[in-house]
Amino acid sequence: MGIGDLAEGLARSVGGIGDAVGDVFREPVIRLGVTGLSRAGKTVFITSLVANLLDRGRMPQLIAARDGTIQTAYLRPQPDNTVPRFDYETHLAALTGDVPHWPDSTRAVSQLRLSFKVRPGGLLGPVTGPRRIHLDIVDYPGEWLLDLGLLDKSYRQWSDEVLARIAPRTSADAFRGALGAVDPVAAFDETTTKTLAEAFTAYLHAARAEGYYDCTPGRFLLPGEMAGSPVLTFAPLPATEGKTGALAREMERRFEAYKREVVKPFFRNHFAKIDRQVVLVDALGAIHSGPRAVDDLRAAMADILGAFRPGRNAFLSQILLGKRVEKILFAATKADHLHHAQHARLTAIMEALLRDAKDRADYAGAQTAAMSIAALRATVEETITHDGRDLDCVRGTLLETGKQAAFYPGELPEDPARILSPARSGGQKWLDADYQIMRFAPARLTLKPGEGPPHIRLDKAAEFLIGDRLR
Repeated sequence: MGIGDLAEGLARSVGGIGDAVGDVFREPVIRLGVTGLSRAGKTVFITSLVANLLDRGRMPQLIAARDGTIQTAYLRPQPDNTVPRFDYETHLAALTGDVPHWPDSTRAVSQLRLSFKVRPGGLLGPVTGPRRIHLDIVDYPGEWLLDLGLLDKSYRQWSDEVLARIAPRTSADAFRGALGAVDPVAAFDETTTKTLAEAFTAYLHAARAEGYYDCTPGRFLLPGEMAGSPVLTFAPLPATEGKTGALAREMERRFEAYKREVVKPFFRNHFAKIDRQVVLVDALGAIHSGPRAVDDLRAAMADILGAFRPGRNAFLSQILLGKRVEKILFAATKADHLHHAQHARLTAIMEALLRDAKDRADYAGAQTAAMSIAALRATVEETITHDGRDLDCVRGTLLETGKQAAFYPGELPEDPARILSPARSGGQKWLDADYQIMRFAPARLTLKPGEGPPHIRLDKAAEFLIGDRLR
């Protein structure tokens, strides 16, 4: 090693020490990860959260907003120059325009920085003056988070699990037909591989549309610039002893490349930096789809919570170096599709779905919670009389027709076991209930100065996720 190398190494070491000392005095940053399972309303959640943190008139359960600790909030340039900015202004215009509509979903990682000036508490508060805290919101698809489970599996394990899981599903018929025409030990052929991968991808899209959540690999659904690449051109195959050059061996190679070149970089570059996490869940959609969809949701939530336990995975332990997410919120969205009298029941179902995995996460040190919310309230409540019975309904504008309608979705049970037991036992349908779901368009808004869009418990969610860091 030459003198120049020594000097460079010393400079890096001194710089590292300076950075470590400087971290103590830098303005604090909260990195909030926001992800959602299919159709959970992630874009609407982020847009409404930011709008209500900028204009806090509807945020009484966020203590720092209620007591005036937050003096002002404003958008700032995001810190990560290579990550797309979350298009907040466009999405807000879609929700609050003269003809409001749901914004387009984001299909990749994006980010937004919101900065607060807060009044310090304690005796030194008047002396030190206001301090600045940054909230970096990192938006990423829930399908990508579920890919973490692949890191612990071989191609053989993954294939066996997928093929067993999809065996009873009619949506997988076309893929099984394509699979039956292939010899896994035959020589590799790109055309055959592409045909199988396309059939498998079509199945994943169909499964997601049916309300299933076990749709990995996630990038098959949201390929972006990787569409058509070898790393997204593989499929599960039956067990075989494929030799070098065989189709099965090439499928295995591509599966391992997917883990190495797609999954690991995502967790290294984004997931490892998150402090707090919210996972949005369309629990009502799963209930509407039936017991199997609910049980699939339960398993997906367990897998997601497993992603926040670095001790279970050597790769995560290596990149996190002892850091872990401090708080995780599972939020059942679209609570405005129910009368408020049923919100506690929806929350209880969420807590029951979460119970097994939540206990493990709490033991690992993460604080978890479940609640029911609506990031943007699209309905109003009313009671109507039908066949001599009073029904607690919601009224809104139907998305398909644009007409106003009152809607009664059915009554959720007080005991969550009435939902979970048929789900765990593999029931095909609910025996004693019929749960309906309606798609509403966003309502036209007239906002007073200082008010964000109307919501249900968005302030309570914000208090759990970031409230302690704003006081």
